[in-house]
Amino acid sequence: MLDEQTRLSIEMALTANRDDPLLRQRQNARAMQLGLSGAEIDAARAGRSFDLRRSRALALALGSPARRGSLRTRARQVGMCDAACLEIERLADRLSSRHQR
Repeated sequence: MLDEQTRLSIEMALTANRDDPLLRQRQNARAMQLGLSGAEIDAARAGRSFDLRRSRALALALGSPARRGSLRTRARQVGMCDAACLEIERLADRLSSRHQR
């Protein structure tokens, strides 16, 4: 459901605080392959995007489970389907638990 740029943006936002130069380098290389600019990469790591849909996806991924209902509604308002929202939530949960170790 999600495009690769959105998936990678979510990953970069959720792992931005890790002290892992190799991960950062791999993400930068992948972002460049996908056509993201340096400004878009910086924005993604800060949990933002210049694209409204991607911005809502990031907000959903970074939001607390208690806020997911309202964040999901906002994502739907920009055309995201329920399956895409669920994919974002699962990706966020997986990345958050894996990278908190």
